[in-house]
Parts: sequence; structure tokens; C-alpha cells
Amino acid sequence: MVTEASADIAFALLLAVARRIVEATALVREGGFPGAQSAYLLGSDVTGKTIGLIGGKGRIGQATARRARGFDMRVLYCGPHQLPADEEKEIGFEYCAFDDLLAQSDFVSLHAALLPETRHLVGEREFKRMKPTAFFINTARGPIVDEAALARALEAGEIAGAGLDVFEHEPDVEPALLTMPNVVLTPHLGSAARDVRERMANKVVDNIVAIIEGRTPPNCANPETLGGQLSQPAD
Repeated sequence: MVTEASADIAFALLLAVARRIVEATALVREGGFPGAQSAYLLGSDVTGKTIGLIGGKGRIGQATARRARGFDMRVLYCGPHQLPADEEKEIGFEYCAFDDLLAQSDFVSLHAALLPETRHLVGEREFKRMKPTAFFINTARGPIVDEAALARALEAGEIAGAGLDVFEHEPDVEPALLTMPNVVLTPHLGSAARDVRERMANKVVDNIVAIIEGRTPPNCANPETLGGQLSQPAD
């Protein structure tokens, strides 16, 4: 349900930080207008560049890949499991090792699940392996990234910028990130689309009604906890 909306926000952050949209908006609001031929606020190209999806074989990663293909981007992905060759071809994926993805990508987008083994999966070591012209996008989970290391990498010019919808210690954000013009920040807006939120609310109601009527909720992730007390939903 949230797949497409989450991919939308990932690509929105990518475009915003690469083309310096937030900085440009602030400039216009302050009365500045350097003109179409000015070299002021030069951004980075997106079309034809390489995007690397960490943990990208899931639904949101694949949805992000579809958007990237619309910009003629080369799409790399990495993770513990590789998709079958026919699925890779259909999506336009290229599987590669984690370090190779970091080194080759102009945009690195995080789509991994938060697990004990993925906490701080991206930190000082990983940022040093990225291009100094690369951008980092995180719409997955904040603790997968060492946020202090990200701030240090940005301050040192090890990467060009970042677009973040999630944070390591939400709602608190690493203070240094709040002052950086090359960082675009949104407050966990992945599913914040009107239609998506309406469908989410309807699903909640469907599950409540099922419980009241003595049926297994249609979206129950662990029906074994109900102890067989409810009837199965009708086909």
C-alpha cells in the first residue's frame, strides 16, 4: 500500500538535493532571482547517472528503480539475495557487491530493513567509499545509518549531499545536519499521501469489523496468536 508513495518520496528527495530545489526556493522567497543563464545554484545531473539501491530487491526498491529508469539511469542493487536473471532484466537491475555499489553510484538510496545486523550498516567506512560527487538518500529506517558519521562525511566533502526522510533518533535530528544547505530533510513523510492514508484507515476499519464479527482479520500478520478462536475470512 505504501510502496509507490515511499518510492515517490525517495525520488523527490533525490531530485530536490541534486537540483538544489530547497535552496532555490529560499532564494526566491528572499527576493533573489539570478536568472536562467546564471551559474548560481548549479546542481547535479540526474538523467543518465547511476543509482545504487542498498537492499533494493524489495517492493519499494523496485518501485524506485522504475522511476530511475524513467530518467535513463543505470540501476545497481545489492543485498544478501540476488533476484533471478529474468526478473533483473525485467526491472533493469544490475546486481553487485556492496562496496562496488558505493564506489560506482552517483546516488545511493537506502531500502534495507532495520535488523540487528543492519544497524549502522552505513557509516564512516561506507561514506569514504562513495564518490565525492555522490548523494545519499535514506527513506528506509534511520538507525541503519550512523547519522553522526553522515554529518562528518558531509562536512569533510566526502559526499556531495543527502536527502533524508528518516532519522536515527527520531524526532531528534543530528544538529549539524540542520545547518547544511546540501541536506534536504523531511519528517518521515513516506506514506503521507492522501489516498494512501485513506486506504490505510479503511484497512484498520476492515480489521476491527472482522474482530467484532468473530472473523480472522484480513491483515493479521500472526493469526496463530488468536488461538483458533476466530473463523477464517471468506474467500
